[in-house]
Amino acid sequence: MTASALRALLAQKTVTHMPGVYDPVTAALAVAAGHRGVHLSGAAVAAVALGRPDLGYVHGTQIAERAATLIPALTGVPLLADADTGYGNPLHAVWTGLAYARAGISGLHLEDQVNPKRCGHLAGKEVIDASLAAAKISALADHVPHLALIARTDAYAGHGLTETIARLRQYAEAGADAVFPEGVDDPGELAAIHRALPGVPIVVNRSEAGGERPAVTDDELAAAGVRLVLHPVAALLAAMRAASLAYRAIAEEGTAAAVERMPWSGFTALVGQDEALHLDAHYVPRGAHP
Repeated sequence: MTASALRALLAQKTVTHMPGVYDPVTAALAVAAGHRGVHLSGAAVAAVALGRPDLGYVHGTQIAERAATLIPALTGVPLLADADTGYGNPLHAVWTGLAYARAGISGLHLEDQVNPKRCGHLAGKEVIDASLAAAKISALADHVPHLALIARTDAYAGHGLTETIARLRQYAEAGADAVFPEGVDDPGELAAIHRALPGVPIVVNRSEAGGERPAVTDDELAAAGVRLVLHPVAALLAAMRAASLAYRAIAEEGTAAAVERMPWSGFTALVGQDEALHLDAHYVPRGAHP
């Protein structure tokens, strides 16, 4: 998968919502729901694969490995993946980008936090020198041009909007396809970024980790230059809630009958059981056993 489909979404004048997926089943569900792009979060991979928080436990190689299992289920829908800080200097950022491209990822977002990073909504974040962050972006743009590159800054919480805009301008000039001002939710401030960087698409985060946010319509976001809205863990949190209810019902009542669940037939259809059985019947002679 090239970056063309993801860059096409960034070029539109409307907002595209990108939900988080974290395994082939959730990827298939997102496609079935009609989404035109999806997101793979480092926080989701840390939780699902390791049972750990988003505090730098996951490396880009693990993100790439996870992404490779999602690509077949996405059937051409572009995947945007979290690349944290690039996991080192510009050399390591390029290596990460190449691994992502090999896995079938369409684009990545790279942040300017000190490594190891912290979840974007935690206090105490620190950012590196903007010139070093820009160097990583430039290296990726030069050596992995087949990935869409979204430059994220976490400067807003500690340094304010002016520094955020200055960094985003530098990152766009270094070759980023879009910018990601983490923590900026106010439509007026997003519009100020849009005015300062005309023609540069903006990506925003709508993670539940950020708490309540201003009620903003898609039309308002689009007018402020926003092109992608990420929902990294919404489906994961919903799945965890549903699973917790099922486990509690089984523990307390001996059955999960009262808990709403996908029918077994829906599950087998989602994972392609009928197609697999048809293929098996077509190629394996009746009565033959391996």
